[in-house]
Amino acid sequence: MTKIFARCLALQSVLQTQWLCPYIRPRSIVFRHNPIVVEQIQQMANSKFEYVRKFETEDRCLPNCWIIVRVDGKAFHKFSDLHKFVKPNDDRSLNLMTKAAETILQEFDDIVLAYGQSDEYSFVFKKNTKTYNRRQSKLMTNISSLFAASYVFYWADFFPDTKLQYPPSFDARVVLYPSDQNLRDYLSWRQVDCHINNQYNTCFWNLVQVSALSPAEAHGRLKGTLASDKNELLFSEFNINYNNLPELYKKGTVVIKEQEVTSVQREIPKTDGSGTEEKTFTKKRPKLVALNVDIIRDTFWKDHPYILESS
Repeated sequence: MTKIFARCLALQSVLQTQWLCPYIRPRSIVFRHNPIVVEQIQQMANSKFEYVRKFETEDRCLPNCWIIVRVDGKAFHKFSDLHKFVKPNDDRSLNLMTKAAETILQEFDDIVLAYGQSDEYSFVFKKNTKTYNRRQSKLMTNISSLFAASYVFYWADFFPDTKLQYPPSFDARVVLYPSDQNLRDYLSWRQVDCHINNQYNTCFWNLVQVSALSPAEAHGRLKGTLASDKNELLFSEFNINYNNLPELYKKGTVVIKEQEVTSVQREIPKTDGSGTEEKTFTKKRPKLVALNVDIIRDTFWKDHPYILESS
């Protein structure tokens, strides 16, 4: 062992004089056949430079809190104009967003729910999740990068006749909520935002596309109007009953994991050894379900109690 250690020191000295110690890959016979030498050199190299880890920021999320990661499209007004999205709502874009969200839910077992509208999606992690040791930076970067990659990957499935002009990007943020009610209030806020934006945009784009108003004139027409005023405008001028618009536009999309139960027939040996017998086994696995429903009232949460119980 003493000879090996001495050889290790000699090799380290040679490598350090060439400024290669942290980077060189072991290729010699000594390296390949003496893992102890490799380990000793790595430990010595690390001991000199590992102090830089002290500059890393501790960013673990507080315990016993729901973790929400929300992704938002960056400059999607420009992106949607360039790719000629249908206004005020483009089913292709909304369904593509949900497809990307489903990819996230398939990848992360501890995400219990996702809610999306327009160019955003919120992902809810269990209260007790240990994913990435609850590090905010890891959660944000992994989800935003996978979401963007999935959006590009599935683009042609939803926009087969539209070439992607440049790579879209999504920012992300982490928000913590200590109570179930806080979580529900957050999701209610996002769904109310969906309704308000959709009602305004439906009025705005009808004024622009049908009544031929300029964008400035349309904004001026809608300035100071209440929800009832907008409903009246849609009905009286465009014969549109807002309540009859698709729920996708008014309520957004919530994606949940339901337990799918399947039955499997198997031949198993009989206990007395006289042959085999057929038995039925049940197997549960999560199934992603996308819904366009009200998540503000209690009905949704009573129908899916396991979401809040999953913490």
